[in-house]
Amino acid sequence: MIRNYLIIAWRNFRRNKVFSLINVLGLAIAFTFSLFIIFLVWDEASYDQFHENGKRIYCVLQTQTYEDGTVSGSDATSAQLPGALKEEMVEVERATMMSTYLMTIKVGDKVQREMGSFVSEDFFQLFSFPLVQGNPKNCISAVDQIVISQKLATNYFGTHNPIGKPIRIDNGREFFVSGVFADIPKNSSIQIDFALPFKEHEKAPWAKDWGAIGEQTFILLKENTDPNDFNKKIKHYLKSKITATKDQLILQPFTEKYLYSNFKNGVIDGGRIEYVRILSVIAGLILLIACINFMNLSTAQSMKRAKEVGIRKVIGSSRKLLIGQFMGEALFTVVAALIISLGLVQLALPFFNSLTERELQLDFTQSGFLVSIAAIALTVGFLSGSYPALFLSALKPVIILKGAFKFNSSTTMFRKVLVVLQFSLSIAFIAATIIVYQQMQFIQNKNLGLDRENVIYQTFEGNLKQKLDVFKTELLQSPGIQAVTYSNQPLLNIQYTSNWVDWPGKTKEVNFATAGVSYDFIKTLKIQLLAGRDFSSENTSDSSNVIINEEAAKRMGLIDPIGHEISTRRDMLRKGKIIGIMKDFHLQSLHKPIEPLFIWFDTYPTSGYITVRTEAGKTKAALASMDKLNKKYNPDFPFNYTFTEEDFKKQYKIESQFENLIQAFSFFTVFISCLGLFGLAVFSAEQRTKEIGVRKVMGASVLQVICYQ
Repeated sequence: MIRNYLIIAWRNFRRNKVFSLINVLGLAIAFTFSLFIIFLVWDEASYDQFHENGKRIYCVLQTQTYEDGTVSGSDATSAQLPGALKEEMVEVERATMMSTYLMTIKVGDKVQREMGSFVSEDFFQLFSFPLVQGNPKNCISAVDQIVISQKLATNYFGTHNPIGKPIRIDNGREFFVSGVFADIPKNSSIQIDFALPFKEHEKAPWAKDWGAIGEQTFILLKENTDPNDFNKKIKHYLKSKITATKDQLILQPFTEKYLYSNFKNGVIDGGRIEYVRILSVIAGLILLIACINFMNLSTAQSMKRAKEVGIRKVIGSSRKLLIGQFMGEALFTVVAALIISLGLVQLALPFFNSLTERELQLDFTQSGFLVSIAAIALTVGFLSGSYPALFLSALKPVIILKGAFKFNSSTTMFRKVLVVLQFSLSIAFIAATIIVYQQMQFIQNKNLGLDRENVIYQTFEGNLKQKLDVFKTELLQSPGIQAVTYSNQPLLNIQYTSNWVDWPGKTKEVNFATAGVSYDFIKTLKIQLLAGRDFSSENTSDSSNVIINEEAAKRMGLIDPIGHEISTRRDMLRKGKIIGIMKDFHLQSLHKPIEPLFIWFDTYPTSGYITVRTEAGKTKAALASMDKLNKKYNPDFPFNYTFTEEDFKKQYKIESQFENLIQAFSFFTVFISCLGLFGLAVFSAEQRTKEIGVRKVMGASVLQVICYQ
């Protein structure tokens, strides 16, 4: 019987080539895009799932409550927190901190910039980053140890054993390789090439300051610990360290951190998961549109199949067998489309990987992949073949064989409703594309409160740390350079915060974003000063003075802040005055609200970024000048630079990728819908062949026939 079904399905496929090709092509395109979305969703959902104790690993978040009742939060915590939690909380088995930077590595004559992180001793015992050399228990216990990835070991030491070999970091002290870890998988939110002991910094004043936050904290809870109970226990833990603070701690499962990264009003709310959900809905809608095509064309063709149904019923075929036959034909079409789709996926996968910056591939060895394909095929086959099968199998043989069979109004109306639904979904896709495009244009053209165009920054490392003033002076005398400043953080990603700020009349704690800068900070970034002035070399007292933004003045409750005394505690207690108020500008991406900010004059910068504003149209000359001076003052290090505009766009990489995907999906959704409409038009023309012939005999032109149709 199944053999007969297949033979009949193949014959019908060949007999109705146009309709069959439209169905197969529409379904194949829909399957192709759906498979791409499935790959993307799987890849997103796989992040951080490989850790052996992943279900017991948590990230500790810190919240800040403002006077208006709003709550913000982030994964920035005090460097003191991991050790304190491990020592004071019996539920904590292991704890580690992370502070990640792009640093310069030098081995022999080879110098490159690599991503590294300062971590606690528990790092390689908490996370499943297996060591191929070294002991995870003590590989990061001494202040001069460094653990590197296999990739770095190969790049810098070739086939030689790297254990015990020296590596110079940022042209400073040497560290000795104590371990080599396997290259971190792509589906890990932690991506580093080497790890250094945080002991390098633990004696610094800021590292002992509970009010200075900027490091990530991760903990491993002991077996059978209830995370909800522990969450309640540590909620007000910070009050034992900072009496007046309103800051609180909450736990977030590490396996959820990648997808759920947004923090709104005191709770973790959304993030990349929102795009995953939207893409999943899009995949379903694209398949639905293709199924509507199939149902429309199959129902429209029912006139041709009516006699077949009538004869089969007369000779004893039951409705159940007829339904099985038509459902089998639908599955035959679906399988054919799926086979074509897999070929299209294989051909288009390199382009898709380039578009989404992934390394996805077809893997038929994964049982989950095969099960998903089978489930999709059966679902689409059942959905697309159900109505035609039920409709055709219900036809009355007496009416059919008398030749009195006609479409009733309900059948015709159903097809019209499906066509309207199909094009409504297509229009919705087009509208979504326009909205997403407008959002991206808004982001790209948004006035951040500073001028990011023609701005370049580079890290100062090596000899530049000791020659910053000379370097700046010569830069300003070079072609294409308009202004120069430096800061201890990227100016569009200020993350360090502190609540160790006091002023006369202070009534509440305020958590400030903070950055150390040099002269010409306001001038270089073209930030608008609402009152006061920038730091000046003519005022020696500026080494203790600060400049704040509007939000800071508002949170401090100061109506006229200029001249107000303020004291800050960083490496030491400093007392100064507020000398300027900046118009608010975005410290990070537009996803986050503007926070209160104070900037202080960094008298002796030891690390950070040199920011250069170039003259319009002279970027090439400016880069040549910077390269020349870098070779002169820092010959042992390569000249690395970043355009602020490019850095800004990186913050919205996922939105940009989403825009490109939506555009592609919208185009092919309309294309699939048009295929279905074309099929119905062809069917209508076939049904009226005699009428068209008579009209042409009577003298109607082709144009008149088309217009009448």
